[in-house]
Amino acid sequence: MRTLFVGDLHLSADRPDITQAFLTFLDTQLDDTDALYILGDLFEVWVGDDIAEPFANQLADVIKKASAKLPIYFIHGNRDFLIGSQFAKRSGMILLPEVHTVDLYGVATVILHGDSLCTLDKAYQRFRKFRNFAWAKWLYAHLPKTKRLDIAAKLRSKSQSSNKQKSYTIMDVETDAVNQLLATTHTQQMIHGHTHRPAIHELENGKRRIVVGDWYEQGSMLVVEHDNVELIELPFGK
Repeated sequence: MRTLFVGDLHLSADRPDITQAFLTFLDTQLDDTDALYILGDLFEVWVGDDIAEPFANQLADVIKKASAKLPIYFIHGNRDFLIGSQFAKRSGMILLPEVHTVDLYGVATVILHGDSLCTLDKAYQRFRKFRNFAWAKWLYAHLPKTKRLDIAAKLRSKSQSSNKQKSYTIMDVETDAVNQLLATTHTQQMIHGHTHRPAIHELENGKRRIVVGDWYEQGSMLVVEHDNVELIELPFGK
């Protein structure tokens, strides 16, 4: 048996190739699998369960069908942190906290989206702290739908523009943040996304940090088995 991890799909109506690749993944890769974890940014943008795009609701029905075979867990990303219980129920996904620990075949593992580890990006961390306030989420959820759509479009444009000006160092996880989280959670292994730099990093004291790949140019999944860990690319159209 095995456990699968994916993240950073950034699904949107204008990238049907990614959506189709994910549908193919759900249809072909879940056999002999204990669980599927989606580590955030399943969608490019999410402005509220009540105004989900039609393609997202259709996708939810497919995920719901897959969830009858195995548990499907979801951790919010920086793009879809507003996914709520309504969409989770429709899709059959189990919402997890931002930082979650799990025993993976005898290895204590902490899983998260990963944006909280990019501590050198001070501007983003300030925004992240603000957006996590319960009152901020409540206020946003009660804005008119047109206003929420406008805010989401502006945030997306601002994010893309600012990211082009930031160095790779600032946008990557910070070593001290990684080590601190491993220590406070008493785990040996960390799995996250967000940075779009898939890799298996061997750390000191036998610890390990694994980064799942994004789905911009091809699909990507992390396969964790009792005695093996492997990042696998899933070419589009196959």
